[in-house]
Amino acid sequence: MKSYEELAPEREEVAYWMRRLYRQGLTTCSGGNLSRRVDGERALITPSSLDKGEIAADRIGLFAIDGENLTPHLKGSIETDMHLGVLRNRPDIDSVVHAHPVTATSFAAMEMRIRCDLTAEAYAVIGEVAYIGYRIMGSVQLAELVAEGMKRTNVGVMKNHGVITVGKSMLQAFDRIEVLENAARMTWITHSLGSCSPLSGEQRREIESGFWQTIHPPKAD
Repeated sequence: MKSYEELAPEREEVAYWMRRLYRQGLTTCSGGNLSRRVDGERALITPSSLDKGEIAADRIGLFAIDGENLTPHLKGSIETDMHLGVLRNRPDIDSVVHAHPVTATSFAAMEMRIRCDLTAEAYAVIGEVAYIGYRIMGSVQLAELVAEGMKRTNVGVMKNHGVITVGKSMLQAFDRIEVLENAARMTWITHSLGSCSPLSGEQRREIESGFWQTIHPPKAD
């Protein structure tokens, strides 16, 4: 098992994606948090009360999956329990992104839902979106609600709060939050203009079949 010092590349990866999240305008300097599983027992999580646009690898905390802070000299995120709960419930994923992109988060304050059937990309990358009820930020109640809501989906909209995405890698989780924000913008634009042409049932089923992946299969390592 790697020590905290030996996890320097993994810590830099988390810090990089947090800085990129801020640069892309997907969160504020004090908002949002990321986590990355490093093995079966531990995860790296970004802290609270630091400028997310300038965060460095030595400020990324290490936590046991059961909740113990293994870097007590670092202040943990107020959403640590939420991240760990999702990671415990989803052994198939390794990364979690929570942020407050303006357009997607606007839908967290409305009854209207984000349409993910307006483009093939959104339907393929996002799939089904979970809509998760409100609990006060940083609470155990919120952590439990989100962990349950994210059991069977990779993207969630948290009522009056923000959004959360998961993936097998930081890149995949980050891609999902970017595509979600774009889908929210498209929903807003088409709704404002009063017209849209969503994917048909046949087109959605074609995407679900994975046919598009056989045309452009992932490159071998």
